[in-house]
Amino acid sequence: MPGYDTYETDIVTRIETNLDDLSPQIFGAVMRKLLTAGALDVWFTPIQMKKDRPGVMLSALCDEAAVNALTDVIFSETSAFGVRVEKIQRLKLARRFETVGTPYGEITVKLGLRGDRVLQIAPEFESCLAAAEKAGVPLREVQAAAAEAARTRGVMPARRGGG
Repeated sequence: MPGYDTYETDIVTRIETNLDDLSPQIFGAVMRKLLTAGALDVWFTPIQMKKDRPGVMLSALCDEAAVNALTDVIFSETSAFGVRVEKIQRLKLARRFETVGTPYGEITVKLGLRGDRVLQIAPEFESCLAAAEKAGVPLREVQAAAAEAARTRGVMPARRGGG
């Protein structure tokens, strides 16, 4: 597509279904099974359905090869009688992992790049959690220290001011 040449792109499949009669306790288990079956992402959106019923739209992204496996999970684990399937194009930042030093130890951070410019930084959760538990400090402190260490090291430009 024109104008998207500096982003990574791929084609994925979105599977969706609306549910209005499923016990809320089941949703977490369904999410885990979908991720295990090959979903790239799973989310739930509150919706209003016919007859003024509140409901939930279950959505999952996957590669084409996982469509049948995810559909099988949805049909066997939920009350769905049908799913919508749509191929969509994703624009993505290129990803690179680096390790930064913090007062809590070495932390892995994920960098999101467009070309050679870093646009996003995300301290890896498991790395931060392990360091926080070892140091006996709140997780958010370790996450903030890792992000600052990455910025200070120059892997990400300083935040811009603005309104």
